[in-house]
Amino acid sequence: MIKKENIPNLLTLIRIVMIPLFLILTSFEGVAWHIVAAIIFAVASLTDYLDGYLARKWQVVTNFGKFADPLADKMLVMSAFIMLVGLGLVPAWVSALVICRELAVTGLRLLLVETGGEVLAAAMLGKIKTATQMFAVILLLCHVPFLGTAMLYISLFFTLYSGYDYFKGALFLFKDTFS
Repeated sequence: MIKKENIPNLLTLIRIVMIPLFLILTSFEGVAWHIVAAIIFAVASLTDYLDGYLARKWQVVTNFGKFADPLADKMLVMSAFIMLVGLGLVPAWVSALVICRELAVTGLRLLLVETGGEVLAAAMLGKIKTATQMFAVILLLCHVPFLGTAMLYISLFFTLYSGYDYFKGALFLFKDTFS
C-alpha cells in the first residue's frame, strides 16, 4: 500500500513517465492522434496541480518533490513546445523564448540556492504562465487554431513577464556585475 505522504511524489513520477507517451503520440500524423496526445498532456498537467496541492495540504514537502516537480513541469512544457514547432503549430522563435525563459529562471533558482538566498517559490505570475501555456498546448494539439494561437501569445506574454518579475526580484545577485 502506498503511504499518503508518497502520493505527491508518485504523481510527479507519473507525469515524467507520461512525457515519452505524449511525445510518441504527438509524432503521429492526424488530428485524432494529436487529440489523444492533448488528453495525455492535460492529464499530466493535472498531476502538476494535484501533486502540489496534496503536498501542501498534507505538509509532505520532500527534497525529491522540490527537485522533481519543477523538473517534470519544464520537461513536459518544453517537450510540448518543441513538438508543436515540428507540427508547424508554433513558430520556432516563440518556442525558443519559452525554453530560454524556463532555463534562465531555473538557473536563477540554482544561483539563489548556491548563494544562500531565498528559494523562489512560484509566484502568481508563474502560475498564470503555466496555466496559459498548458491551455495553449491543448488547444493547438486539438487543432483549434484561432483560440490556440491567441492563448499561445497570451502565454508568451506571461512567460516573458513572469521571467522579468523573477529576475527583478533577484537583481541583488548581480549588483557587482556591471559596477
